[in-house]
Amino acid sequence: MNENASDIRKGQVIKLDDVYWVVIESTLNTPGNKRGIVQMKLKNVQQGNHISKRFSSTEMVEYVHTEKRGVEYLYKDAAGHVFMDDETYEQTTLSEDLIEDALPFMAPNNKVLLQYIEGSPVGIELPSAVVLEVTEAEAGVKGDTATSPTKKATLETGHVVKVPLHVNVGDKLKVDTRTGDFLSRDSRA
Repeated sequence: MNENASDIRKGQVIKLDDVYWVVIESTLNTPGNKRGIVQMKLKNVQQGNHISKRFSSTEMVEYVHTEKRGVEYLYKDAAGHVFMDDETYEQTTLSEDLIEDALPFMAPNNKVLLQYIEGSPVGIELPSAVVLEVTEAEAGVKGDTATSPTKKATLETGHVVKVPLHVNVGDKLKVDTRTGDFLSRDSRA
């Protein structure tokens, strides 16, 4: 199915020259009175290499429909990262290069969508936000409240975010998977 390049979003799969590519980033630029240009960072589904590609905003790109299944992230072993299908309980192992962009947001037991093309897994789709636990946090400076101060905190996946001073080790935080930024404390904690 063909779509305008400007309609293609991060996480979707496109086909160029008989090769499947996952869109890692897509940015629409409209310089002055000229036509829009879509700059995409793409990742080869089969080989894992990255390229940058530029399209006219009205250029047609072959969008590939992927089948998506709910899975739970279990663990990492020598073969890769292991996921379990929510319905069949079947386990699938993905290599790190297929999901490297999602790793900062994947803790065991997190739910994600596994994407398939022609029956083969090609990647995962994260929810817009995930809840992760703080494992390390810098000490806050008391009384420094004039400028909405922040400090760095390391999450259970190793991802580092800037957080308000009141966040401590053991707190569960909601993190935006698109930007990697702190959103809020998890209200269920």
